[in-house]
Amino acid sequence: MTDTLTQTQVNQTAWAACDTFRGVVDAGQYKDYILVMLFLKYISDLWNDHVEEYRKQFGGDDARIRRRLERERFVLPEGASFYDLYEKRNEPNVGELINIALERIEDTNRAKLEGVFRNIDFNSEANLGRVKDRNRRLKNMLEDFAKPALDLRPSRVTEDIIGECYIYLISRFASDAGKKAGEFYTPGAVSGLLAKLASPKPGDTICDPACGSGSLLIRAAQEVGSDNFALYGQEVNGATWALARMNMFLHSKDAARIEWCDTLNSPALVEGDHLMRFDVVVANPPFSLDKWGAEDAGTDPYNRYWRGIPPKSKADYGFITHMIEIAKRQSGRVAVIVPHGVLFRGGAEGKIRQALIEENLLDAVVGLPANLFTTTGIPVAILIFDRSREQGGVNEARKDVLFIDASKEFNPGKTQNVMDDAHIAKVLETYRSRAEIEKYSHRASPEEIAENDFNLNIPRYVDTLEAEDEIDVAALQKDIHRINAELADVRAKMAGYLKELGVDA
Repeated sequence: MTDTLTQTQVNQTAWAACDTFRGVVDAGQYKDYILVMLFLKYISDLWNDHVEEYRKQFGGDDARIRRRLERERFVLPEGASFYDLYEKRNEPNVGELINIALERIEDTNRAKLEGVFRNIDFNSEANLGRVKDRNRRLKNMLEDFAKPALDLRPSRVTEDIIGECYIYLISRFASDAGKKAGEFYTPGAVSGLLAKLASPKPGDTICDPACGSGSLLIRAAQEVGSDNFALYGQEVNGATWALARMNMFLHSKDAARIEWCDTLNSPALVEGDHLMRFDVVVANPPFSLDKWGAEDAGTDPYNRYWRGIPPKSKADYGFITHMIEIAKRQSGRVAVIVPHGVLFRGGAEGKIRQALIEENLLDAVVGLPANLFTTTGIPVAILIFDRSREQGGVNEARKDVLFIDASKEFNPGKTQNVMDDAHIAKVLETYRSRAEIEKYSHRASPEEIAENDFNLNIPRYVDTLEAEDEIDVAALQKDIHRINAELADVRAKMAGYLKELGVDA
């Protein structure tokens, strides 16, 4: 075995550990157990590496070693490491022992990990089966994570490998979980494109008000090119919120403020009596969420819906409106993934869309290929809003809206289509240069959009239909005569064969 581990080795070993639960526990549930165990294994190996390092420095001075360890990003309580639990893997109450260890870790590191493990129960009969079956599964899981290929000490793996393994597992769970996956994962290519279109820069505050497991926020942070940024997120699902907190920790972004709340009904990122505002806002919110709280939107304390209240059965413009309202005035940028219905549906949505266009906030509409997501096969779009186009902003003179039709820019896959680097680069170059490319992009004037009744359906602006070839009637007639002659010849031969066999034709 080599001294270092590759991304593929770690990914494959971690995914193989899932066999303990696969087919017995729903993927939407067992992902939490696997990801929490990966997290525990990582912090245990990290802690052991620090202990070894300080022993080399301070010899047997345990008190000094302990003082140094307590200055680390986290403190691992004595007896609560993965290896302590591994030694107890045959105990009849192993599930309870894991719960106790996680509770102690959380209590010792409240500033960074408070509440992260509250939604996970390793002693659950409902999720993991009766005592005998549960103990067997937990023992197998502990033994899987104890394999040498999951020795996650920093001396053997980089921080990036751990973080990417976490995202890899989340993506695989998303594939297994089907439609439920939309709660916690955006495909890597899509989140990468969205982050690049949002274009965060050093010093920016970045928010995702529907952050899921936090992967999109992390991608946006990577686009900054330095550590000079601040991350904020909100997530309504408690288990998914916990994944986001762990994901941030694994990516050394545990300073991120991730709130567990209902963004549309009770946002938690507030300052005094108003919502916090950010330089960059990105999101892949749930598509057309029903029963989102429209009945209370008219009395929203933050007055987010002054342009109109979205339909009670479709929250798309609720999320869009929220994102625009929390973007900084005259400078904030918003990039959001939406279903195509957002582009053309009428009624209340049509009025909100018209208001946003007339305010000169919409910067671009990017149509993406179908079947990019595990959650839906429908094509989606990215909307980019730019508050620097407002009066007083640096782009207030820009009045057109760029339409990009990237729906044919993908590599087909067995279960999902994929946009590769070249497809993404084409979108980015077109957006940044605001280029008009035949059958790919078009800059539409406000007058043109108004003539279309503020309908943003992309084919109204980008003509992607291929010209039909001219039909050579004479050649077509000649082919018909030839085929008829060949058919007559075949029929004659068939009649002859049947006669030889004594069969009447």
